[in-house]
Amino acid sequence: MPTVESLQHNTSLPEEQSRAHELSPVDEKGYYAKTDVESHTDEGSEESTVVLEDERAIATHVISVEDDPSLPVWTFRSLFIGIGLSCFGGVLAEIYYFKPQTVLVSLMFLAIISYVIGLAMETFIPTRGWFRYLNPGPFNKKENAFIVIMSSAAANSALATEVLAVQRLYYNITPNGAASIFLLFSSQLIGYGIAGMMRSVLLYPSKMLYPGTLPLVAMFDAWYEKGSANRKKLRLFFIAFFAIFFWELVPEWIFPLLTGFSIFCLADQNNADFTRIFGGSNGNEGLGFLSLCLDWQYISGGVNPFAIPLKAQFSNLLGYLLCMVVFVAVYYKNIWQAKNFPFLSQTLFYENGTVYDQLLILNDQYEVDPTLLAEQGLPFYASTWVVQLLGTNLGLAATITHLLLWNRDDMRGAWEWARPSALKQWWAKLNWRFWQDDGMRADDPETDPHYREMLKYPDAPNSWYLVTLVLSFIIAMVVIYKTDSTLPWWGLIIAILLAAISVIFFCALYAITGFPFAIQPFVQMIGGFLHPGKPMANMYFVLYSYNSVSQAQLLLRDLKIAQYTKVPPRAAFTAQILGTLIGSILNYVLMNSIIDNQRPILLSVEGTNIWSGQQPQQYNSQAVAWGGLSHELFAAGKRYQWVAWAYVVGLAVPIPFWLVHKKWPKLRLDYLYTPVICYYIGWLCVGINSSILSYFSIAWFSQWWLRTRYPGWFAKYNYILGAALDGGTQVMVFILSFAVFGAAGNSHLFPQWWGANQNGNYDRCVYINTNS
Repeated sequence: MPTVESLQHNTSLPEEQSRAHELSPVDEKGYYAKTDVESHTDEGSEESTVVLEDERAIATHVISVEDDPSLPVWTFRSLFIGIGLSCFGGVLAEIYYFKPQTVLVSLMFLAIISYVIGLAMETFIPTRGWFRYLNPGPFNKKENAFIVIMSSAAANSALATEVLAVQRLYYNITPNGAASIFLLFSSQLIGYGIAGMMRSVLLYPSKMLYPGTLPLVAMFDAWYEKGSANRKKLRLFFIAFFAIFFWELVPEWIFPLLTGFSIFCLADQNNADFTRIFGGSNGNEGLGFLSLCLDWQYISGGVNPFAIPLKAQFSNLLGYLLCMVVFVAVYYKNIWQAKNFPFLSQTLFYENGTVYDQLLILNDQYEVDPTLLAEQGLPFYASTWVVQLLGTNLGLAATITHLLLWNRDDMRGAWEWARPSALKQWWAKLNWRFWQDDGMRADDPETDPHYREMLKYPDAPNSWYLVTLVLSFIIAMVVIYKTDSTLPWWGLIIAILLAAISVIFFCALYAITGFPFAIQPFVQMIGGFLHPGKPMANMYFVLYSYNSVSQAQLLLRDLKIAQYTKVPPRAAFTAQILGTLIGSILNYVLMNSIIDNQRPILLSVEGTNIWSGQQPQQYNSQAVAWGGLSHELFAAGKRYQWVAWAYVVGLAVPIPFWLVHKKWPKLRLDYLYTPVICYYIGWLCVGINSSILSYFSIAWFSQWWLRTRYPGWFAKYNYILGAALDGGTQVMVFILSFAVFGAAGNSHLFPQWWGANQNGNYDRCVYINTNS
């Protein structure tokens, strides 16, 4: 799911960040000097309304350009904490993958935890004698950024584990451990290799801002400045961290009714319609309309509500309201035979509503057999899932048009690198002999100021990334045959070429806008066309194309953090590779442990409040539908033809809004981000939905009430508070997952009582069977 806080009509900072600082005079180096709002703003006072107009001004004013080359990066602390948090993040990310709500391990959380541990090691480890190697002095910003880069590379559930989970759950195939580990390595690193080769155009220029990294880097700057303001921030962090840490015991385990408190369901506990509309405390239960959630894990599961700019919230809210209207209309109008199937589900069904057995239409090569398909009939989706596919495709296409209409100047500047002369220069600098490349780069008058400060450090040469790409490709070519993927060698090559082309376009747009474009449906369609009747081949095609683009975005984002914090490039490269390998291994171990212990729940349609197979379910159903039955389900004239036509329709969606705004600008239609609205029409298709009311309430409290009434407090403490709540929650969820939720064995639910309805939905809505 894209992070909506980064979706803006222009590339300037969100409103609250733009007002937090004033432009200072340009210094002798050509930089904008940074003015800290805390140095001249009292709590509750108004800040400057000067807006930063271009990316260079933003990057040199909001965050510090200056570098202290004496600060060490390669320390025992940075490696010890980095490896430890990589292990923690890799395990936590895989646990979250099997949760009923999509939850991510946040960069803020990793940054704060590493900061606290680093300060503890600085304080309690002696500095004399040989101890000086363990504690070389004050814990510094570069060490902290190095740790975040390493642990963030590990703290993602690798898409390859999703492929392996689907094979185990739905195909009864368990590839051997060595092949599985190398599958993870290759699929995670191919995108790194591709993006690394394009750093000169996708990373170094000021135009490539990566706005989502700015709050994190600004927080680093604040931490490592001395003064009472820093102590106040730390005090608030610790109070909020431990308060939410202990509170999460209540809704997560003792009193799970607080996950979704619905007056409507408590008033009528036998009404199935109430369950569909007002229920939402359990996975795939209902829309959670007007439910009250007091569990921060689900309130902040996708995006922290303290961090979303008001403009993005408004479009998000419109999409959410449309989602409820469309879902209810589609179901109760029985469109696509909706009432034959569960209200919310990601799996495939027979027409009578029973779960579709895909193995019965596949031959011994795991390909669709036309004779067997005729016997079983074509599968059906739950109608709300069809709406989700429509909304996603509408949003993807609308994004392209929206950017061309509203961001033409930004787009034009972003493609300067594509001039033949620029590409020729890039090719001329490529050194294929990595052992001879010293990694040094030339200065340029137009060089980004942050990049100029990095020139004193040897670069990680292009050839390092080239070797990473080649080795990953060779490994991938072997493992697709060792894991029964059914993807031929030429299909792998096309997947990687498609990824390389997509990286050029979508990573450039991500760098400018902060929007991580979801191209999975697009590559699934291409894979289905290339490999008809082969659902497993489609999964692997998506793995090596879509996942490579996602990994490229993560690599470039983290390298931008290194550029902003002046972490030497070779240290950043090492941190990313090491973190990725550690995370991949732990992802694999945890995936097998959870599947071994929770298999029946993962295969069920609804799951529980704790575990859910919704993500492997949707990945499998998409692979079967697109990879095996794309012509039968999505072609023109077929049952779900509008899912494919949504790409065409989506291209036209932003145009009326743009034309009306040009004619009547006072209507302020520029305030609407149409791709967000389209995308969120399918938002409530999965998981626990009881948190929506709390999510929007807190977001508007933060970004409107606090920001406008107490701007000083907002600028100093808003993001610290949000990060502390995320951190305390994620630590407690990690502990509970192993202690009582069965991540490594049997679960131990809290004893049955009124607030912990272990025999049904926690919010007391009537439980609806699959065929209801």
